Amino acid sequence: MTCKIGVLVSGRGSNLEALLKATTSGFIKNAPIAIVISNKPGVRALDIAKRFGTPTEVIPVDVQDRAAYDAKLADALIRHGVEPGSGMVLLAGFMRLLTPEFVGRYSGRMLNIHPSLLPSFPGLNAQQQALDAGVKVTGCTVHFVVPEVDAGPIILQRAVEVAEGDSLESLSARILKQEHVIYPHAVKLFVEGKLTLKGRKVIIRP
Repeated sequence: MTCKIGVLVSGRGSNLEALLKATTSGFIKNAPIAIVISNKPGVRALDIAKRFGTPTEVIPVDVQDRAAYDAKLADALIRHGVEPGSGMVLLAGFMRLLTPEFVGRYSGRMLNIHPSLLPSFPGLNAQQQALDAGVKVTGCTVHFVVPEVDAGPIILQRAVEVAEGDSLESLSARILKQEHVIYPHAVKLFVEGKLTLKGRKVIIRP
């Protein structure tokens, strides 16, 4: 059975590009990216999607009502075959909080990538948070999305050492390289039915 994917973006699209490479190369099978939706026009992520021949939509934030905005998102996803019961939604740098109603609609079928080893440093500027805290190791996390920010069950993590003299740019670049590895891997595990949720714990079948 095909699992159609919708990806929500807001910016440069580097994780989107990693996901598109994984789905078009056959690393992830039977799970095409059916639509890329941005809340901002003119971002690089849209150009990347078009380069891969993937449909795109821009749904600008022209209303303050979050529920009305999320209804537009859901409508676009469903029009492209990303159904709540069979599709999958991936957040790839989507800089907007989703309503509990939208998250509940795709519960257990929505993933996010975050640039820290959650539960440490949730929210914005996670790399700077790590530098400010003086930690020696940080990294990235793929997790299921729940209504609370960066609080969903953890699927995969990859550690990245913080080097002496690291800048925000140098640390972020090394974390990003690992994001590009684990995000497609987590999606592959999901599509192949190898992830089981037991409470807050994700069991990965071999």
